[in-house]
Amino acid sequence: MDDGFSWNPDPDSGIAMRWIEANGQRFELAETGSGDRLALCLHGFPELHFSWRYQMPLLARLGYRVWAPNLRGYGGSSRPDGVRAYALDHLTQDVAALIDASGAKEVTLIAHDWGAIIAWAFAIGKVRPLEKLVILNVPHPMVGRREIRHWRQLKKSWYIFFFQLPWLPEKMLGRGNGKAIGEIFVRSSCDQRNFGPDVQAVYAAAAARPSALTAMLNYYRALLRHQDSFDLGDGRIEIPTLMIWGEEDVALNIRCTEGTEEWVPKLELHRLPGVSHWVQQEAPEQVNAILEDWLSR
Repeated sequence: MDDGFSWNPDPDSGIAMRWIEANGQRFELAETGSGDRLALCLHGFPELHFSWRYQMPLLARLGYRVWAPNLRGYGGSSRPDGVRAYALDHLTQDVAALIDASGAKEVTLIAHDWGAIIAWAFAIGKVRPLEKLVILNVPHPMVGRREIRHWRQLKKSWYIFFFQLPWLPEKMLGRGNGKAIGEIFVRSSCDQRNFGPDVQAVYAAAAARPSALTAMLNYYRALLRHQDSFDLGDGRIEIPTLMIWGEEDVALNIRCTEGTEEWVPKLELHRLPGVSHWVQQEAPEQVNAILEDWLSR
C-alpha cells in the first residue's frame, strides 16, 4: 500500500479521490455527488473503482452520493496477508463498514463481477438495509451452483481452478509489469474502443504493485477454500433488483441469467447482445440508459 492514487480522474468529471478507514482496512475511494442517498459501486476482477468511470457522473446527476472503493487488495487499498482474509465474511463486512462510514440514509448497491458476488451475499444476508440492488454479469449464487454442475459452465470456469495454484498464476498475469492484466480486457471484449493503451495502463500499474496480484487471486482461492464463511440461507432477496448482462461473456454462460426470479421476485433483467463481460465499460451508453430508467422509477 502507498499514497499514490491508482486513478487521477479528469477534473471535469466531478470525481475526487480520497482515503477512508473502514473495518480495519484503508480503502482508496473515488467519490462524486452529495446527499443522504448512497450509490455504492463494487468492482470486479481484475478491475478497479476506475471501471465505474462512465456511471459515476450519471449517478451523481440522479441525486446520489457515489462511492466507488477499490476493494481490499486492489490498487492503493489495504492488502491483508493470507487467503482467509479474502473470504466472503470479511468482504461483506467491508461493505457494511463503508456504508456505516458514509452515514447514508438510503443505499443502492451497484456491482459487477467479484463485486457482484459480494453484493449478492450482502443482500441475501441483509447485512445492512438496502433500497435497491444492481447486478452486472454475475449469477445469483443459487443459479451459479446449478450451472457449475453442467459442462456448459464448468468449461468456462477453468480459470478459477487454475487460480488455485501457488505462484504460477501470479507469474503469468504479472508479465510485463502487469501488462497481461491490461490485455485481458482487449482479448475478451467485443468492442475494444474503451480499452485503449491508457486504460490498459491503469489496470496494469495497479496489478504491478507489490503483492497486489496475490491479493486479487486470493478472492478465488478463498471462494473454494472457505465456502462456509458466509451463510446464504434460502438465497431470497425481496428488494427491487436490476440485472444487466452482456451476452458475450467468455466466463459465464447465458443460462446463468435463467431462474433468478425464483429467489429474487422483484427482478428486472436486461440482456445486451454483442456485449462482453465488461459490460459497464464496453457499453456505457446502453448500461447508463437502463440504469437511469430503472433508478428513476
